[in-house]
Amino acid sequence: MPHIIVEYSANIEERARIDGLLKVLHEAAFSTGVAELAGFRTRAERRDQYRVADADPVNCFVAITIRVARGRSAEDLKNLLETVTAAATSYLEPVFAAAPISFSCEVQEIVPEMRINKSNVRNWMKTRESAA
Repeated sequence: MPHIIVEYSANIEERARIDGLLKVLHEAAFSTGVAELAGFRTRAERRDQYRVADADPVNCFVAITIRVARGRSAEDLKNLLETVTAAATSYLEPVFAAAPISFSCEVQEIVPEMRINKSNVRNWMKTRESAA
């Protein structure tokens, strides 16, 4: 784990490739060392129905939520937040230059007792590594 969830207004796609943003965020978060690669999940949720500020159709938004299991230091979480924010704002610089954009990024800790997780990704990754 962490889960990186990017919620964005549909009109962002006119100015930025979302697959590129996800790649940048995934790599930036992994670079912090907060978790092993097999634990990362990065995804996007396009919003076709939205209103930003005065509802001008050019207004857009990107909201990034990073969900992590408890047990990391406040320093590690702040580093994760700052690293992902820097990567996102750098990638989205052309959008900031061309349109009104509302951007946010936050880290949320997951309560372990309120979570069920089943994954065989690590096992599959090991089989791919041994085949290479």
